[in-house]
Amino acid sequence: MVRISNAIFNCINFIPLVLGLIAVVVSIYFSRNDSTVCETSARNPLLIIGIISVFVAVLALIGSCTKNGSIFLTIYSVLLILIILALFCLTFFALIVSNKELAKRIAGKGVGSVRLKDYSRWLKKNYLDAQHWEKVRSCLSESNICSSLHSEKAIFKLGFIKQKFSMIQSGCCKPPMYCKLEKKNATFWEMPKSGPDVPDIDCLTWSNDKEKLCYDCKSCKGGFLVDIKKQWRFMAIVNLVILVLILIIFNIGCSVRRRKEPKSDFAPKYLPPQIPPDYIPPPQTMV
Repeated sequence: MVRISNAIFNCINFIPLVLGLIAVVVSIYFSRNDSTVCETSARNPLLIIGIISVFVAVLALIGSCTKNGSIFLTIYSVLLILIILALFCLTFFALIVSNKELAKRIAGKGVGSVRLKDYSRWLKKNYLDAQHWEKVRSCLSESNICSSLHSEKAIFKLGFIKQKFSMIQSGCCKPPMYCKLEKKNATFWEMPKSGPDVPDIDCLTWSNDKEKLCYDCKSCKGGFLVDIKKQWRFMAIVNLVILVLILIIFNIGCSVRRRKEPKSDFAPKYLPPQIPPDYIPPPQTMV
């Protein structure tokens, strides 16, 4: 039974070791090569996660495979506790930023009658301000998210209007429908001589340049936030699953660590002679 639990513990920790090494190699590859803006922004978090995964997994494997590895398993347990707390806080934060109504209730402000596109202030501040949006815009352009809308299949077979768009594609890859721009083909829209049908800034922001399109439109930013909001909620669910798995691993690690702990050296070296249970004292003689 002891060997089986040790084998399970080692197999479980071998997986993050391999994944962590892959993450480190990929991040180093990004740093050595000409990376895009999206790859550069993902490089540092990927490197940090990879190093932590490798370090924690190595501690667990050393502690499990060595005879006196309780000190390594103790450090491993402490790090797991810190990771559990960090994941719990991140999950709670993800639920708040992806749910504006919940954030307002926690802040004690109540739910207002005006719902500004149902996005939390933190999401808008950290994605839509000028500095952050420039990076997001570059990522959208580099990812060729609009290329599928401009393909030959889209133009000649499906028809541009009949396609099902994602929120980002609908907001970033074509002008808003209410502007009533004249569609010449799937890649070119023309402003009517009378101007846009609605006096909206997005109608004037649209550009037929494939590097610009509607990436600076409010509709594009709104579509991006819808996608980000879903990703934060998905991350919260994934974090909860990871928390459960880490708690199971933590319990197994504690069991392995207890078996590795050395026995106490403070036991008395001299023990008085024990009287056997079947001992019968001799009868005393009267003098």
